[in-house]
Amino acid sequence: MLILVSYDLLDDRRRAKVAAALEDFGTRVQWSVFECRLEEAQVVRLSARLGRLIDDSEDSVRIYRICAECARRIEILGRGKVTEDPEVYVL
Repeated sequence: MLILVSYDLLDDRRRAKVAAALEDFGTRVQWSVFECRLEEAQVVRLSARLGRLIDDSEDSVRIYRICAECARRIEILGRGKVTEDPEVYVL
């Protein structure tokens, strides 16, 4: 399933850690937005990992599950493309 993750973090160190964690799961498509192709169990692991990295009183992370029909209807203006399922999975 396509997952969109956006974040707004006040601290540069936490921001770098969150970005590094998201790079393990998906592709950066905007400065603070990642697209990830994940199974539900991976979403749960990602959410838990991000939860340990942020400060709940200052930071915001949003995880959107994009349905297959909605993913097919994504419109991109300018550069970029929707993240595709990888042809090869490394476990």
